[in-house]
Amino acid sequence: MKYLWIVALFLFTMTAVPEVVQAQELSKKERKRLKKEQKRKLKELKKMNPADFDKMREQQEEFKRQASELQSEVTSLKNQSESKDSEIRQLKDQTRRLEKQLNEAKAALEAKPEVEQNVPLSNAYDEGLIFRVQIGAYRDKNLEQYLDTSENFNGETDEQGLQIYTLGNFRDYWEADKFKKYLRAMGVEDAWIVPYRDGTRVPIKDVLEDLRSNQSSE
Repeated sequence: MKYLWIVALFLFTMTAVPEVVQAQELSKKERKRLKKEQKRKLKELKKMNPADFDKMREQQEEFKRQASELQSEVTSLKNQSESKDSEIRQLKDQTRRLEKQLNEAKAALEAKPEVEQNVPLSNAYDEGLIFRVQIGAYRDKNLEQYLDTSENFNGETDEQGLQIYTLGNFRDYWEADKFKKYLRAMGVEDAWIVPYRDGTRVPIKDVLEDLRSNQSSE
């Protein structure tokens, strides 16, 4: 039994030597130092009784268990860090794509040619057929001071002395009709289309008849 105890002490001493040291090629001086250290530990172990030896072995197992748990936590944190890095890269890529789309949209908007009926030139609508949307006729409201602020805002006085105000200058009837519907949806319930030929107001009925005739001939 005594020999078994000594063998156990010797094996424990050998296992206590770090693996990294055993795996290296040691110099003569290092081997001598290591041998001396092993002898010292063996003497210390011989002085221990079996209970102390078991306790130390249990402590060693506990240290191994704690080291294993710490290693697992380190691995888990590393995996979480890699996952977060991946999410950050994805968000950066998405941000770059959105910025590119925004810049392309801005460039397309700046390069878009102006539509003639929505950006009239000076006196451009005094000739030919024009459609405007009347927004009201008033006897006691005078908005003449605002007429010069936009070529799309027009006003005139009829034979009865009513102040008639219109918005827009459209070459196409259906564009004017669409604008009329927008105004009505916004609360201008009396909005309706009025045509002008060479700057003079003409009956809508005659104009619509001409449009139908042209469409039929086509």
